[in-house]
Amino acid sequence: VEYSRRRVDVQSRSVNTDPSTDMTSLSGKVAFVTGGSRGIGLATAKAFVASGASVAITGTDQSRLDSAVVSLGKNALGIRAAVREYPDVERALSQAVTTFGGLDILVNNAGVGVFRPVSEMAVDEWHRIIDTNLSGVFYCCHAALPHLKTRGGGWIINISSLASKNAFVNGAAYCASKSALNAFSEALMQEVRYDGVRVAYVLPGSVNTGFGGLSNTKSEWALMPDDVAEVIVDLIAHPSRSLPSRVEIRPAHPPRKS
Repeated sequence: VEYSRRRVDVQSRSVNTDPSTDMTSLSGKVAFVTGGSRGIGLATAKAFVASGASVAITGTDQSRLDSAVVSLGKNALGIRAAVREYPDVERALSQAVTTFGGLDILVNNAGVGVFRPVSEMAVDEWHRIIDTNLSGVFYCCHAALPHLKTRGGGWIINISSLASKNAFVNGAAYCASKSALNAFSEALMQEVRYDGVRVAYVLPGSVNTGFGGLSNTKSEWALMPDDVAEVIVDLIAHPSRSLPSRVEIRPAHPPRKS
């Protein structure tokens, strides 16, 4: 992925243009990406590392985490943690801050998708979706905000979905979780903006990740994880006077509906 020729300083929240560099510079910054062992999370972590940041990623599959950390290189830390468990979140953030010396960017990407009719959905499946996609974001924000404020501000970027406003059959739980995430993000943005913390949420359309266990047959037209990662990096590059709080990104040429 190629990025615009901008350089951002998250701590001072200023942006400079440097024609000698080919990507946004996050040198010295620390990012924490949930669900960072694959898909959008891993693409985002790679973009941060390529821009000079140190990155901590979380996931629940140790083998995937190990593989992701190898691909990210020496400035990466993999932490096994479930965001729906607040003690896991506190432990993971504390480990990241201790390892890298602080926190500047939180990307809430971890998500669960179970797609079946409400009448057939198990109660524990409902809780897993809501607890991960919504409560997990609250847990991470709650635990991260003191660290962000200590640094003088930073970014919280929540990964939502166009499903949050375009409900579909068999997606009741998932759509509800993402719609609630939008409202949470809007309220949080207004709460912390004067602390120097900028909050944004990104709504991707179809992304070629095989999310939710669905077979992946969209490769010719769907977004790629790198496309979403580029949006996230570009958000951080905005000057401090601006707050692009919501971004929708969709495939340019999806299949025509009959």
